[in-house]
Amino acid sequence: MPDQRRVHIENVQPQLNNGEFYIKRVTGQKVTVTADILSDGHDVMQAVVKYRHEKERNWKEVRMRHTGNDSWEAEFTVEKQGFYSYCIEGWVDYALNWQHGTLRKIQDNQKVTSELLEGAEYIEAITGKATAQEKQYLNKTAAMFKDASAYDMAVTEAMSDRLKEVFKKYPARFLSNTTPELRVYVDRQKALFSTWYEFFPRSASHEEGKHGTFKDCQKLLPRVAAMGFDTLYFPPVHPIGEVNRKGKNNATTAQPGDVGSPWGIGSQYGGHKSIHPELGTLDDFKHLVQEAKALGIEVAMDFALQAAPDHPYVKEFPQWFKWRPDGTVQYAENPPKKYQDIQPIYFESGDWKNLWKELLDIALFWVEQCGIRVFRVDNPHTKPFYFWGWLIAEVKKKYPDVLFLSEAFTRPKIMQQLAKQGFTQSYTYYTWRNTKQELTEYVTELTKTDQSEYFRPNFWPNTPDINPFPLQGANEATHLQKYFLAATLSSNVGIYGPVFEYMVSDAIPGKEEYMDSEKYEVRHWDWNKENKITRLISRINAIRKEQASLQQTNNIKFCDTDSDQLIAYYKFDDSRENETLMIASLDAFYSKQGWVRLPLQALGIHEGHTVMVTDLITGNSYHWDKEWNFVELHPALPFHLFKIQK
Repeated sequence: MPDQRRVHIENVQPQLNNGEFYIKRVTGQKVTVTADILSDGHDVMQAVVKYRHEKERNWKEVRMRHTGNDSWEAEFTVEKQGFYSYCIEGWVDYALNWQHGTLRKIQDNQKVTSELLEGAEYIEAITGKATAQEKQYLNKTAAMFKDASAYDMAVTEAMSDRLKEVFKKYPARFLSNTTPELRVYVDRQKALFSTWYEFFPRSASHEEGKHGTFKDCQKLLPRVAAMGFDTLYFPPVHPIGEVNRKGKNNATTAQPGDVGSPWGIGSQYGGHKSIHPELGTLDDFKHLVQEAKALGIEVAMDFALQAAPDHPYVKEFPQWFKWRPDGTVQYAENPPKKYQDIQPIYFESGDWKNLWKELLDIALFWVEQCGIRVFRVDNPHTKPFYFWGWLIAEVKKKYPDVLFLSEAFTRPKIMQQLAKQGFTQSYTYYTWRNTKQELTEYVTELTKTDQSEYFRPNFWPNTPDINPFPLQGANEATHLQKYFLAATLSSNVGIYGPVFEYMVSDAIPGKEEYMDSEKYEVRHWDWNKENKITRLISRINAIRKEQASLQQTNNIKFCDTDSDQLIAYYKFDDSRENETLMIASLDAFYSKQGWVRLPLQALGIHEGHTVMVTDLITGNSYHWDKEWNFVELHPALPFHLFKIQK
């Protein structure tokens, strides 16, 4: 059938894949909706953004504003966790169009007696919707429009803002057009702002040569809290396979006493719902989680969906694994790497429904038994995308507080697809971005494209799997630079320690892998040791908690400098009540002098206006009244973290 509507709405943003996926926010954030809205002719149009939480029946509305060239914009605030729906409704507003046309005629000194009678009809059509006070005004105005003797007063009232506001409040919306609904998922604040620390529980003992336990980990919680970390991530804490167990430095054959890789999950002692007996008991783990919570720390578990050859699943559910023609189970490979101690899950199994249900039950077990609300997911890119979309949605239906970090160092579009499927945060390429150009281009991509709507980056300078070349044998300044940049460019940050802060970076020659890696052996650390790196990490983390501009990622503007070895960027919170300026030297060996350009337009000031910048690390303050300002940085402290006061 022909469509009588006159308003056309297109290019609605934000949306992902034509609405196939949802955008993301955290509680208290705004969603800015834009669209092109147009109609034939020159009639006055109006539009609203309609939105509601999934548990609300009635729509809320916010009126859109015309920003030029048929572009419209409005924003709404999401206040509760869960899904919100939003759409746009637009219409030709005949009452406002009448007022606009009548005004033009009056300004041209035309007689508008007939137009006033038409206006009375528009008024009478909305009188029944009005409040008592408004109804009194409308009845009086309609009568005035019909009274020829009151023509001059009627003309004045016809042009009034008061009448315009009443018309806007009660639009007729005749033949309106409404777009399909889009969705936004709202997480708790931690999805946007978190500070992660990773260590191996089995290396937590203060006694050299002794396997660490959860009770040893509990003794380290004050250290983690004092350094300002709010998320403590453990590699898998499940029983480790004994068949095909790897030896030190990934040796194919384990020697007596070798502890194996925690990612080789499952043995005679149980599988994914069990605790490695040398770490302690389930009650020990529960107690650790509660003690951490008391210090403001959430324990993040590793969700690694794979099995050692002696995992109970292999015997109980052989159909969940791929069997080779010679009767052996296919182990994991990433040529030329081989993981003989790990067997991937066979997601093409005909028994896939029971498989999916069991994998969901694993996650729910730890959520319900131990109060886990954060998972770091191992290699999600080697499992089907739609599986993750289903599992994450099922978990969050019951437990919306649960967050998922995607550990997928792979092709960009695969990383982006995982984020679209529902992963809360994502590891990134930051680990390999070192130059000013690389950092600027990468952060701009993350924050100024549609990735800003759904891909929440988590910047890690290192991981147990990745000992990047720039950190191998690197000096103190390099470690300080890498953490400072990670912690101030991204609102989510993490490190694998204590190798990072203690600068333990020996590598397997020619590879980005740690020599004597904790992945394959117990290491002993002096957990009481403090140094300049631990103190500065602690200070940076404290500043992040104090400065709202550092608790988000997308509000960032890179500033001009006169050197490729100086990088500068300005950040601000949504209300622009907190503004910071970060300047870092990328030279880890020599002092660096240069000039930095203040982003005057973004700051809303002009040259000559004095601002005070206070370095929150050193406490030193400077007064700047020029657009370009001189800085000097030394490898001993290769950065400034300025709070801007205007």
